[in-house]
Amino acid sequence: MTHDHDLELRPTPAQTEAALNPPPGRTGGDLVVETLAGLGATTVFGLPGQHALGIFDALRRSDLRYVGLRVENNAGFAADAYGRITGEAAPLLLSTGPGALTSLAALQEARAASAPVLAICSQVPTAGLGGGRRGHLHELPDQAASFRGVVKSVHTVRAQSQIPSAIAEAWKSALTAPHGPVWVEIPQDVLAAATALPVVTAADATPDELPPRPELTAVAADLLSRAERPVILAGGGVVRADASGKLRKLAERLQAPVVTTFGGKGAFPWNHPLSLQSWLEDRHTTDFLEDADVLLVVGSGLGELSSNYHTFRPRGRVIQIEADLGKLEANHPALGIHADARLALQALLETVPPREDATARERVRELLTRVGERLAAQKLTLEQGLLASIRKALPADAPSLWDMTILSYWAWSAFDPRRPNTMHSAQGAGGLGYAFPAALGAAVADPTRPVLAVSGDGGALYSVAELATARQHDLNVTWLIVDDGGYGILREYMTDAYGETTATELTRPDFVALAESFGVPGVRTTPETLEQDLTKALASPGPTVVVLPALLRMFAPTHG
Repeated sequence: MTHDHDLELRPTPAQTEAALNPPPGRTGGDLVVETLAGLGATTVFGLPGQHALGIFDALRRSDLRYVGLRVENNAGFAADAYGRITGEAAPLLLSTGPGALTSLAALQEARAASAPVLAICSQVPTAGLGGGRRGHLHELPDQAASFRGVVKSVHTVRAQSQIPSAIAEAWKSALTAPHGPVWVEIPQDVLAAATALPVVTAADATPDELPPRPELTAVAADLLSRAERPVILAGGGVVRADASGKLRKLAERLQAPVVTTFGGKGAFPWNHPLSLQSWLEDRHTTDFLEDADVLLVVGSGLGELSSNYHTFRPRGRVIQIEADLGKLEANHPALGIHADARLALQALLETVPPREDATARERVRELLTRVGERLAAQKLTLEQGLLASIRKALPADAPSLWDMTILSYWAWSAFDPRRPNTMHSAQGAGGLGYAFPAALGAAVADPTRPVLAVSGDGGALYSVAELATARQHDLNVTWLIVDDGGYGILREYMTDAYGETTATELTRPDFVALAESFGVPGVRTTPETLEQDLTKALASPGPTVVVLPALLRMFAPTHG
């Protein structure tokens, strides 16, 4: 008896011919790039190194686009943004030892933000594996151990025949909810040796779905249908699952106000009558969330930033939908539903009846008024004006990437992203230097839209080498550098905590002249001309640097 799937597995005559007579001159590196192409990759990021040269040599025999950055950590940030914006696994090619280790901070951010990055790294020759200490350049006793606690999964190759399956398995892991970075390592000799293996023509790595358990969504639907004051807290899982439309339908059906976390910016329309926006560091918002008799948390672990620094104490029932099993009920008892946000919201939409609440929209207006009054009392018109200028200059569908700097801290709470999946920052792991290299990755992902990066002068110096990358690839990125002569947010923290600062002041370059030395146009702006200068820069093809000398203040958060 012949089954249909038997026919599907039977090679065609052309496939048989290609398998029996593979083209000459191929190596293990070719198996890597062929597998990536077979999985659907079109672009790879990275930096070459001695042990990885077999992969880079194979790139010139492939149709993959290579975007090379100047520092491995920055290449990781570029891949991170590419993965966030496209929803595809972003290949990151690295070399052994120091090159690999330099990417760790970027991979930590990708893990915290659930960005699908497929890191493929070389290793010392096979004979040197296992901590033998043969004295190879770049040798580590156990390289994978340095990444096991950072990435989602580790995949080790020891022979050429393992390459396609290992990369396909890693690809599937990166794209199975929750998304995340994965690690593949391949020894130098395996990559460099000639291969007689057939060309990799296709690879199946369809990610597993993560549907909710129906008995749990039935209980959740019952709780929501009987709630008097339901509220929704929407996190980054909603954005990653492309579930913003379903979230809006459910909120409107329930007449439930919605707060978005900093990682969930754009999950719900900013100016919707039910939108509480993102004022999570405001006690008025925390009180509102605590007052909910049923709080639906979708795609968030209720971590430090999302819980107003763990001051949030819910009084009602909490329903938590989260794809990361380890985050379910990690901070608060809840009806925990381990599921992809899109599938769980769809299940609720199919079972929750419409609900009337004439007071919900008025309560939203009252809360936003109280938040606005508190801000107005602090006389922070400069900072609010800068955000308004950026919003007016930036096209509605253009991505913005934000570093760890005071203006970004403002943006987490106060910036309207206009569209889902357009605003990204390093608030997952909180490392410096994210914005500009990430913006380069965003520009590669979609060259039809301008991209904005926002950094402070301290963070800018982490990634200034990538001005060369921006110029080399002619990427449409405008880099706004707010130059205050130091680590501005740390300056505030130290002043508040200790009364004076240490190690926060910086000697910095002339950023305009520095940009121009790379062949990148630079302009010095003011708060009054920022909108005009950004508008012009964003409309100009290729990279531009806009420098804003300004000393900004953070709004006073209310944690308790």
